[in-house]
Amino acid sequence: MPQDVAWEVIRQYRLFLNREPIGEQKTRAKNTQAYYIIALRNFFKYLVRRDIDILSPDKLDLPKSPERDINILDEKELERLLDAPDINTLKGVRDKAILETLFSTGLRVSELCNLNRDSINITTGEFPVRGKGNKIRIVFLSGRAKKYLKMWLDQRKDIEEALFVSLPKNSKSLKYHRLTTRSVERLIKYYSTKAGIPKKVVPHTLRHCFATDLLQNGADLRSVQSLLGHSSITTTQIYTHITNKELKAIHKQYHGKQLKNSI
Repeated sequence: MPQDVAWEVIRQYRLFLNREPIGEQKTRAKNTQAYYIIALRNFFKYLVRRDIDILSPDKLDLPKSPERDINILDEKELERLLDAPDINTLKGVRDKAILETLFSTGLRVSELCNLNRDSINITTGEFPVRGKGNKIRIVFLSGRAKKYLKMWLDQRKDIEEALFVSLPKNSKSLKYHRLTTRSVERLIKYYSTKAGIPKKVVPHTLRHCFATDLLQNGADLRSVQSLLGHSSITTTQIYTHITNKELKAIHKQYHGKQLKNSI
């Protein structure tokens, strides 16, 4: 019976989630363990609503996840990536528009792939996008993004509604399809290699670059949260430790002053 679930049972269950081998002696990731606890907590909330005497669901804390590593491109790497496509070809113009749009808006790759031609307004340089949790936010296009989006749309010959489509391999084919997230991942990997960037670069890397660029240039955290579509500011705060120039200046001013051989 649910009423018989004691704290010791919960503790043993959490130990089980943490220690059970999952293929090749690996254990569950912290995020996966959290999903199990969330499901259990929601079940307890349901029981509470039914007036069943059960342990308080609010006391079921989630396991702490390790901080995410953020792969950021420096200014020169970012510039090389954005300039990698050959804009003398239709494919190059399309890919250039994709890269500039990702960096300008901070869109998730799924949000980018879901855009239609009539989704955006190149004239005003702003448009709504539906993100996680079905929430709508406004994103903005830079001058560069508007330039290459217009160039891409002006050169297209198809009538597909998708903003970004795959291109047929020969001129006789009329098959155009909406680009998938996997296709965008592949093209960004291709251009990062072409640009000579040794780091792993994925579409989300440009989202990271978008956020850090704003913070490094003085944007406040709440505004960046809104532009990224984060439901919690805690998620946005992962960028602050790599953008705080004041801390770097303080370290340089005060650290190691008593050492005789300071340079």
